[in-house]
Parts: sequence; C-alpha cells; structure tokens
Amino acid sequence: MATQASPPSPSQSAAAKAVAPLPPRRLLWANFAWTQIAWFAAVLGAAHGWPMLGCLPLVAGLAWHLCTARRAQPEARLVLYAVLLGTLADAGPVLLGAVAYPSGQWTAALPPFWLSGLWAAFATSINLTLRWLHGRPVLAALLGAVAGPLAFSSGVRLGGAQFVDAPLALGWLAVEWALMLPLLCWLGRRHDGAAGPAAAVPLREGG
Repeated sequence: MATQASPPSPSQSAAAKAVAPLPPRRLLWANFAWTQIAWFAAVLGAAHGWPMLGCLPLVAGLAWHLCTARRAQPEARLVLYAVLLGTLADAGPVLLGAVAYPSGQWTAALPPFWLSGLWAAFATSINLTLRWLHGRPVLAALLGAVAGPLAFSSGVRLGGAQFVDAPLALGWLAVEWALMLPLLCWLGRRHDGAAGPAAAVPLREGG
C-alpha cells in the first residue's frame, strides 16, 4: 500500500531559485558615460539651434545599447514606454505655460523631440546604472523628486529651456519625477534585457 507523501517544507518547495546574471561592470560605466554625453549634447545642441545635430550621440548610443543588450526586445519596450510616458508628463509644464524651449518643438502642445530622446537615453540606465533602485520605490521617488528638477534646472542654465513660471515648473517636475522614476524601475524589472536569462540555481537544504 502506497503511503501518502507529506507536504514539502517551505525550503523544499522552492527547489530552485531563478537568478539572473548581472550586467558586466564595463557596461555600467559605458552607460553612465554615454548618458552624460547624450544629455549635454542634446541640451547644448538645442540651446544653439541645432537640436538634430545634438541628438546624434543619443541616437548612436541608443543603437549601441540595443545591439549590446543580452536581450534587445525587452530593453526596446522599456525605452518605448519611457518615451511615451515621459513625453506626456513633460507636456504638462508646456501646456501650463511654465516652460519654453528655444528649438526642437514640432508642435506647441508637446515638449521638443530631443527631450523625448533623453527619456530614451534615461531608460537605458534603469536596468544598468540605476539597477540598485529596483524594488526600492520610496527611495526612487525621493531621488526622483530631487534629481529631476535639479537636472532640468541645469538644462535651463545651459540654454536648452527657459523657465516662464519657475515655481510651477519645479513643483510639477518634482511630482513628475517622484512618480516616473519608481514607475520606470517597476517597468524595468518586467522588461529587463540587460541581465542575462534567469538560471535555476538549487537551494541548499534549510537555506
């Protein structure tokens, strides 16, 4: 007569754990350097009336990122989400008349195309240099609320944008980035092409 097996313990029920290899450190440094170069090139290009020329490093770096990603499709989806959501969010200060841009706007209702491109560049850092924010929504929100307005203010000082109503614009940007950074980190965990495919790693008994 067969005996009924006892229910497995919690440690036994998790016989394997999915572990995704982290991106190589060289990619983290390369991504950090490229996003800085892309940001300065786009902002300075817009400030001097050459927004398309300023986007060349951005486009080249984005193509390189997708070509070197372990899985390009998830990273491309993350970039697309970031561009769409970021463009819609950045349209708020434009429609409210809180900011103005010297060049690069295809329509008065939307931010310039180079700013949408910077969202694409920023999205590439979500699963690389900003990977440490995954699973930390409160920290991501606090960082976004501070860093977002500071970065935009730096762009204003370089001539890429102008404050028409600075308090309104900065308040909007603080809220926008406090929401966008945790959201993008959440999306990044679900569309992660930077890390390698998960491998089943057996757990030790009682571990």
